[in-house]
Amino acid sequence: MTETRTLDYASATAGSLVKALAAREVSAVELFDEAVRAIETKDGPINAVVVRDFERALVAAKAADAALARGERRPLLGVPMTVKESQNIAGLPTTWGLEPFKGWTPAEDSVGVKRLKAAGAVILGKTNVPPSLGDWQAANPIYGRTNNPHDLARSPGGSSGGGAAALAAGMIPLEFGSDIGGSIRVPAHFCGVYGHKPTFDLVPIAGHAPPTIEEPGGVIEFGVVGPLARTATDLDLTLGVLAGPDDDEAIGYRLAMPAPRAGALRDYRVLVLTEHPVCATDTDVAGPIEALADRLSGLGAKVADRSPLAPDLAAAHETYVSMLGCIMSLGAPGAKAALDAHAWMMGLNAIARCRHAWREVFREFDVVLAPTFGTPAFPHTDGAWADRRLTVNGHETPYGVQIAWPGVATFPGLPATCAPIAKTQAGLPVGAQIIGPRLEDRTPIAFASLIEREFG
Repeated sequence: MTETRTLDYASATAGSLVKALAAREVSAVELFDEAVRAIETKDGPINAVVVRDFERALVAAKAADAALARGERRPLLGVPMTVKESQNIAGLPTTWGLEPFKGWTPAEDSVGVKRLKAAGAVILGKTNVPPSLGDWQAANPIYGRTNNPHDLARSPGGSSGGGAAALAAGMIPLEFGSDIGGSIRVPAHFCGVYGHKPTFDLVPIAGHAPPTIEEPGGVIEFGVVGPLARTATDLDLTLGVLAGPDDDEAIGYRLAMPAPRAGALRDYRVLVLTEHPVCATDTDVAGPIEALADRLSGLGAKVADRSPLAPDLAAAHETYVSMLGCIMSLGAPGAKAALDAHAWMMGLNAIARCRHAWREVFREFDVVLAPTFGTPAFPHTDGAWADRRLTVNGHETPYGVQIAWPGVATFPGLPATCAPIAKTQAGLPVGAQIIGPRLEDRTPIAFASLIEREFG
């Protein structure tokens, strides 16, 4: 497979593979073979692709080649990829890492999986998650622990940790994940890949719900599904496949996402936040973001480190955490509601106020640059959540409060792209969280792409 080796499958982007397939420089079956070889030779110590569907994927690859031979062109036709274990695929287990649901299989694909298949993607299998998707690690009693390819003793992030690890290790060029507390962005940050949390409700979430939820058709507050990739342009490519209304909403609504706000870094107005009132941030994370801000300023971009228009991050965090606790208990055996109906409604009002505040911010700025998480990838940790600690600037700090950084974008439902920008002295990746205006997802993705192009 000379052409594919020239492309270097381990680092090739989905977009470059689409072009090579359309030009008949490589076949979908050859890419399938290369992907299977990569998974089988690399995944042993990493343990990322925990559900494998190679037999059906080969059938899909052959169908893609037949379609290409007929002259068909689709956004992902023939491209191999994986999806998060929590995404429903007919005939494959969906357990959310919970032992009581071991072996449970859905009858149909999630909406996102259907759209990826319709776009021609060849889905090789599923990647690992923590139980209930509730950790920044990817370890559970069914599939075991996923390790970070940059350091096997460290977490790849969670809950889309298996997918980010598979991307970083060169097993696959594309992953379909989900995010409610940083679950796309934190793994991208820990593994040195790209990830995008879409605007809330931009991508239908139907078919991504715990197995106990019999009809997972509605939205789950804060919860989104979205792509992880090797490059920012692939995020845009895949978001174009996934986004848009479904079912009865599609009768009257059409998606028309605006173009990026600017085409060059010098034309962006950037608000930089490297301190959060709730959690500590290590200099290994804040330093590269501040250095990036200086480089942006040097190019002519308008850069500021504060704005009186910004919402109260501490107050937003408090409400976000209280509502998230209620959501994460959904479907758990014996769980009781953490909030009463009136408290939940007050939370919805707080979301609306926070969105209004950010709308005013984005009249003055185009993107917000912030940490994704307060540390680089941390060593594997076990035990009760409340007892865990992270070392930040040499001091032990609480583990759970780090949800504050992902929550900056999650609580108001804003789009946020994580882009790799540096490595620590120990060789661990560092990512920046690029937050954009609501429903303007192409702006943070384009900003990430410009950073990639300008600075490498």
